[in-house]
Amino acid sequence: MIVPFLDLNAQYRSIKEEIDAAVHAVLEECAFISGPYVARFEEEFALFCGRRHAVAVSSGTSALWLALCSMGIGPGDEVITVPNTFIATAEAISRCGAQPVFVDVEETTFTMNAALIERALTPRTRAVVPVHLYGQCADMDPIMEIAASRNLRVVEDACQSHGAQYRGRQAGSIGDAGCFSFYPGKNLGAFGDAGAVVTDDPELASRIRMMRDHGQPRKYHHDFIGWNDRMDGIQGAVLSVKLGHLAAWNESRRGAAGFYRKCLEGMEGVALPEEAGYGKHVFHIFGIRSGNRDRLLEYLSGRGIQCGIHYPVPIHLQSAYRHLGFGPGSYPVAEKIAREALSLPMYPELKPEQIRFTSEEIRKFHTMAQSGRESGTEGSGNCSRTYPP
Repeated sequence: MIVPFLDLNAQYRSIKEEIDAAVHAVLEECAFISGPYVARFEEEFALFCGRRHAVAVSSGTSALWLALCSMGIGPGDEVITVPNTFIATAEAISRCGAQPVFVDVEETTFTMNAALIERALTPRTRAVVPVHLYGQCADMDPIMEIAASRNLRVVEDACQSHGAQYRGRQAGSIGDAGCFSFYPGKNLGAFGDAGAVVTDDPELASRIRMMRDHGQPRKYHHDFIGWNDRMDGIQGAVLSVKLGHLAAWNESRRGAAGFYRKCLEGMEGVALPEEAGYGKHVFHIFGIRSGNRDRLLEYLSGRGIQCGIHYPVPIHLQSAYRHLGFGPGSYPVAEKIAREALSLPMYPELKPEQIRFTSEEIRKFHTMAQSGRESGTEGSGNCSRTYPP
C-alpha cells in the first residue's frame, strides 16, 4: 500500500467545482493582484480569527517580517523565539535587523517554555514570537503576562495552526498580531505562496497594508520605503472557498489523530503527541518520537509510507546562524526533538486503512528493533476501530 504524506489532489477533487468557479471568476474579471477577492478573504479570515483586521500578504514569512517591522523592531533589538521551528521565524527577525534570542521548549508540546523567558530578557528585548507548532498553541497566558510586565510586543507565529484554539480563543487572536502561512500543504492552503497578519490594532494594520504595497497609502504616493508583498487575486479566491471547509477538515484531522493514537497506544519506544489541556490541537503535523527515528523512516519508506522530519536541525545549529555562537547542548529539549521527531502521513482525506497499515508497520519495526530479528509482528492495538469519515 502507498500512503502519501500529503494528498493535495484528493482535497482539490473534493471541492473541484467550487474552486474552478472561483478561479474562473478571477480570470473573467482579471482581478490578478489584490482586488475584491483578496479583500473578501481578509474580511472572512479576520472574522474567523476573532480579530478586527486581517492583512493578506504574499507568504507566512512576509507576514512575520511585516508585523515585526511595522512594530518598529529593528537593528539593536532582540526578539525571543524558539529554535525548533522553520527558519522563517528567525529569518523574519533577522530581516528586521534584530537578533533572535532562543529559549528552549516544553518536551510534551514542543512549544515555548515560558518559564525560561525571564532569564533570556535583556534591556534590548523588544518582542516575543511564540510558535504554535504542528497545529497546537503555545501556552500563551504566562507569555502574555511576562510581555505585559516588560512592555514587550507579542507576535504569534500561527503559520501551522489555522483553527487551533487556546482557552476558547483562536490561534492568532491573543498577541498584538498573529501571522499565518497559506503554503499549499497547510490546514488552510492556497494554490501557491500566501500569508496574512491579523490584529485588533488599526494603526498596525494600516502600516502593514502600506508596507506590503511599496509604502503607498494611495497609488504613486509613498510615505515610506515598503516592499512588494501583496496577495494574488487567485489565492484570495481559493482561500475563501477553502476557509468554508476548514472546520470540517480540522475535525477530520483530529479524528485521524485519535485513530493513530488508538492504533499506536502502549507501544514501547514510541512517544505520541500530546494535546495540552488548555487548547484544541488541529494536527497540521502528527509527530511521533522514536529513538530509532532515522531507521524507522527508512523502513517506512521501503514499505511505501511517506513520512517527514520537522525539523532535523534546530535553528541555533544551522550554518546560517553560526554567528550566534551556539553549539550542541545549548537547547537540549529542542535538540532531542530534532533527533527523534517523525511526522506521519496526515491530511483530512487520510483513510482508516492507511492509518492502520502505517501503525502496523511501525509496530513491526519496533518489534524487530527490540528483538534483533529481520522480521516479526506485534499486535495491532485497537486498529480494528475506525473513526468517522
